[in-house]
Amino acid sequence: MGAWFHERIVGTGRLPLFCFLTALIVTFVFTRVNVRLIRAKVGWFRDVNVGDVHVHHVVFGVVLMLFGGVAGLVTAGLSSGWYACTAAVFGVGAALVLDEFALILHLRDVYWSEEGRTSVDAVFVAIAVTLLLLLGVRPFGWEEPEPSAAGRWSAALLLLLNLVLAVVTLLKGKIWTGLAGLFVPVLLIVGAVRLARPGSPWARWFFAPGSRRPRPAKMAKAVHREIRWRRPVIRAKIAVQEFVSGRHDLPSVWSGGVRGAAGTAAGTRGDGVSDPRPGGEHGRVTGAGG
Repeated sequence: MGAWFHERIVGTGRLPLFCFLTALIVTFVFTRVNVRLIRAKVGWFRDVNVGDVHVHHVVFGVVLMLFGGVAGLVTAGLSSGWYACTAAVFGVGAALVLDEFALILHLRDVYWSEEGRTSVDAVFVAIAVTLLLLLGVRPFGWEEPEPSAAGRWSAALLLLLNLVLAVVTLLKGKIWTGLAGLFVPVLLIVGAVRLARPGSPWARWFFAPGSRRPRPAKMAKAVHREIRWRRPVIRAKIAVQEFVSGRHDLPSVWSGGVRGAAGTAAGTRGDGVSDPRPGGEHGRVTGAGG
């Protein structure tokens, strides 16, 4: 194991990336355990407050990312060991920031709400992408182009095609397929060709009710696929999220309870899947924390 690590990680110059990934995972796990203990009011675990201001851990994350990033720029050409240390500091900061990604996205405290699951998704994406880079997988299947002009043009066109396919796949609501396709380009072809998810921008623009050319049959087919195939996968994903981050719908020590809200005419389930039935299937849960 030591020989493999030295050959594949240290020998290839990926030690800083390894330190970043390790710090990211360890900090994220520690942070989630810490906030769950705070939520349960266990022992001395408490929020960080300055007067009446609750200081979210994203603040510490931004500071650590700035420190680690600038220090990395300074030490990159001096010492590989110090460069790896700064990468670890950057990883700690990135974990703290991504753990409250939903707060940044919504500009409000949604840590213990359904929207707060976005933070877990953001961390999982960061870990998956970093792990692939650590294994030496290059995004978009990029390889060093041939020195000839024809080789450079071919590489540029291939990169552009993959970018277009990635954008189409993401617009169709297939986030994980699009992200995986950055490293396995054949998945981008599958994602770009297949039918869009019913709640995606592509569906709203091209075949959903209210679009320029509504196509009820295509929309019904998309909804059927969503119910038949996507919901079981999303339920499994939510189970993993709740194992990692805790149940979002438990009473919060900050909010003092759980508030439910009625769904809309084209309701949205608690698992983020568009519900074609009136009123949806679940109410929205709100809360505070972090």
